[in-house]
Amino acid sequence: MPSLKVFLHKKKYIAIPLVLTATNHFEVTATINGIKGRFILDTGASNTCIGLDKIEFFKLNSKDSKIKAAGAGATEMLTKLSTKNVIEIGKWLKKKQKIVLFDLVHVNQALTSHQAMPVDGIIGADILKKGRAIIDYQKTRLYLKQ
Repeated sequence: MPSLKVFLHKKKYIAIPLVLTATNHFEVTATINGIKGRFILDTGASNTCIGLDKIEFFKLNSKDSKIKAAGAGATEMLTKLSTKNVIEIGKWLKKKQKIVLFDLVHVNQALTSHQAMPVDGIIGADILKKGRAIIDYQKTRLYLKQ
């Protein structure tokens, strides 16, 4: 029986290393519009998000959005929307990616209060669905189909 990695490689999946943080979240490095950042992998987040303070850093276009963000401990937060972004996670690439922008201060306060590093954003279910994601918790790997 082949390993999961070998099996998925044959099915054109790309293996991406994950880091388990002090808060028991998986963290992944992603490149947005050519700029690397640190992201939490969140299967419960419907959209991929980046903090409002990172708009210029990731060269994001943005416009006001009617979407209201709600997260752990915070509700009804105003958001902006950025479209036509290029996202790379490992060797997996997606063009024309929509990203929701909102204030991630509460997320980063929760992380740093538990001795974890702050993040630039969240990789959400939108990306995970597009990439037909498989998460290997044992080997701390994310697999995305190109």
